[in-house]
Amino acid sequence: MKRNDIAVGLYIIAAILFLIIPMPPVLLDLFLALNIAVSLVILFNAMFTKEVLNMSSFPTIILLTTVFRIALNISSTRLILSTGDPGSVVRVFGEFVGGNNLVIGAIIFIVLIMIQFIVINKGSERIAEVTARFTLDAMPGKQMAIDADLNTGAITDAQAAERRQRIQDEASFFGSMDGATKYVKGDAVAGLIITVVNITGGVVTGMMNRGMTAMDALQEYAILTIGDGLVTQIPSLMISLATGVLVTKVSKEADFGNMLVKQLFSIPKVLYIVGASLIGLGIVTPLNIFLFTGYGLAFVMAGRSMAQKLEVESIEKEVSSEEAEADEIRRPENVASLLQVDPIELEFGYGIIPLADVNQGGDLLDRVVLIRRQVALELGTVVPMIRLRDNIQLNPNQYIIKIKGVKVSEGEILFDHYMAMNPGYVEEEITGIPTVEPSFNLPAIWITESQRERAESLGYTVVDPPSIIATHLTEVIKSHIHELLTRQDVQNLINNIQESNQTLISELVPKLLSIGEIQKVLQNLLREQISIRDLVTILETLADYAPTTRDIDLLTEYVRQSLKRAISRKFFAEGETTSVVTLDPKVEQEIMDSVKQTEQGSYLALDPEITRELIESVQTEIQKLEDLGKNPIIVTSPIVRMYFKRLMQDYFKDLIVISYNEIDSNVELQSVGMVTI
Repeated sequence: MKRNDIAVGLYIIAAILFLIIPMPPVLLDLFLALNIAVSLVILFNAMFTKEVLNMSSFPTIILLTTVFRIALNISSTRLILSTGDPGSVVRVFGEFVGGNNLVIGAIIFIVLIMIQFIVINKGSERIAEVTARFTLDAMPGKQMAIDADLNTGAITDAQAAERRQRIQDEASFFGSMDGATKYVKGDAVAGLIITVVNITGGVVTGMMNRGMTAMDALQEYAILTIGDGLVTQIPSLMISLATGVLVTKVSKEADFGNMLVKQLFSIPKVLYIVGASLIGLGIVTPLNIFLFTGYGLAFVMAGRSMAQKLEVESIEKEVSSEEAEADEIRRPENVASLLQVDPIELEFGYGIIPLADVNQGGDLLDRVVLIRRQVALELGTVVPMIRLRDNIQLNPNQYIIKIKGVKVSEGEILFDHYMAMNPGYVEEEITGIPTVEPSFNLPAIWITESQRERAESLGYTVVDPPSIIATHLTEVIKSHIHELLTRQDVQNLINNIQESNQTLISELVPKLLSIGEIQKVLQNLLREQISIRDLVTILETLADYAPTTRDIDLLTEYVRQSLKRAISRKFFAEGETTSVVTLDPKVEQEIMDSVKQTEQGSYLALDPEITRELIESVQTEIQKLEDLGKNPIIVTSPIVRMYFKRLMQDYFKDLIVISYNEIDSNVELQSVGMVTI
């Protein structure tokens, strides 16, 4: 056992033994002095602790010290009634603190009890109750704030778990404090009852056993009883004060002494007014002129000293600021800081600032958090931190989106307007400012707030400016997410599943594939908007085929075939027949004949004339699908899919190319055309 455990155990056992075994006066004096010392330690710890959770065991401390104090009270009562000699500590408290006078001692004791019971205990009990209630009510909001920080990447999983545990500890602490204040309150009541019983018992004992008169017995035993009450109630008062200090700490990090002095004596004007008031009272009223004018002058001098100190601090702050600026000018340019590139940036003109300013009711920051959550759910990867900043060089209503410091898209909105888009079946037109929806380049109209209700009743899709920006940003992120996936991101994804898939990870990495090779496979999937959320299936497939090939493109195709259920659900409607375009077998053979193998991998070397004819044919066939209102989907054989997709991706951005092996068996397809040359 540890020494601390032994000490606490002895402290508890001693309290129990005191209730049973008579104690000699010398030993009682020893433990009464220890009780006072422990109470002082608790009081000053409560005053100077920086965080309330540093004394999270305070409710238990209150319980133990209360039991120990009551045990000492019972032991001293036994000595008073049996021998009339409870030791020097009790006698000195009764004679010196109580003035060796029954009336004075009784009054001091009663005042002490009333202060503790009515003032300190009552206030501490109420504050603890309210604090516990508010702490519990605030828990959901704090949990949501932690989840928001975690989703934005501001904190790690470990930090989030630590913060959640801290919130639970705070709730448990203040809930326990609400109950622990009842111990202190009960201790005060018990002290008062024990005192009354002691005096009554002492008078009876003195008259019956020692032949004393009623007045002599009352004088003898009452003084000792009051001393006993004082020697136990003063430590109890210190514990009550410690309880009040702890539950009234406003700041989680509050240095008691510095906080009080700074808040009370940091404004010279206040000290001047107080000093002048005291001097006025000393001169005008019959009060002691020397006392009040002395105090008044002291406050005036303190105010003057504080004013000089603040003036010096202001000058020093100004000088240090100027020196820092000068050092910054003289300092050689920190080139390293200029090399940092934000993965994603959203820059906007000053007219859009209200949308991002929480104080002005803007919710763009909250929408950014939701974007990261949405992409994580849809594609299974974590979006890097999105940097939002204003740019005075832009037009007031303009915004641009940058990927790795390079602008990839832009848009413009009208503040206090709404964008109305015709879904295709609305015949009646509305007046407004023609524009183009930035995410999908659809024709749209800017309308005012007064036109919104009418536009919605006609069937128009009406979107507010924050939603326009958020949608645009989401689409840009999805189309470039493969560029943002780093090796470190892949390592983090693997770490998330490593604990439950230790065998898989140890077999695959790094024996069969490196992190970089896995990254390239995942990037290939994300490039075509295939979710990598089912990472275990992806890694299992790579572990199956990596021993036979390390061709990244070929491994990607194997993985896609393993994810056919997810791919089918993404591109094909369940229970409906999907219209698609197929690839002529002759075209597939032509493509395979043009594939060249190298040490770095394979590539397609197709004749330019054939490529041109293929592009024209694809354009014709996907136009058929678009006329039917369908997604442009071309189905090919597995071995051809990746080469055909790579050939067409620069010409048809939204073209979906799927192999037969990636289509679930319950999907119904209908071919409406064939790509041929």
